[in-house]
Amino acid sequence: MRLSRKASRRREPIALNLASMIDVTFLLLLYFLVTTVLAMPEDRLSPSLQSSAETSAGPDSDFQPQIVEVRHLEGATAYRLGTEVFRDRQALTDALAPLPKQSGLFVKVFDDVPVAAAAAAIQAGRDAGFERLTYVAAK
Repeated sequence: MRLSRKASRRREPIALNLASMIDVTFLLLLYFLVTTVLAMPEDRLSPSLQSSAETSAGPDSDFQPQIVEVRHLEGATAYRLGTEVFRDRQALTDALAPLPKQSGLFVKVFDDVPVAAAAAAIQAGRDAGFERLTYVAAK
């Protein structure tokens, strides 16, 4: 069996189609432009918890989150802030008003509490002047 090619006596010049090469180049350029991330790198982001010399007073001023627990106690809804227990929204708002607002407020809601009580705790935080409120479902 002979596997040789016939030698061509005519040599035709090879023609490259540049239109398809230009199309591929523009498609690659478009792909890289679309997939480029324009967000700031994480190492340049400023943390939301910052300590400064004016606000820091030593170990007593360590970050302690303010947590309002919404529970069902003794047959009624109760709001617990630290060791204090409040039965109505206005009392909770009055207790939250003098607290520092920078660290925000966490509202921790337990399973047996109606949605209206959770919404009332969040509204009490807003009425007290907290801008950063976080809803936490208790497990």
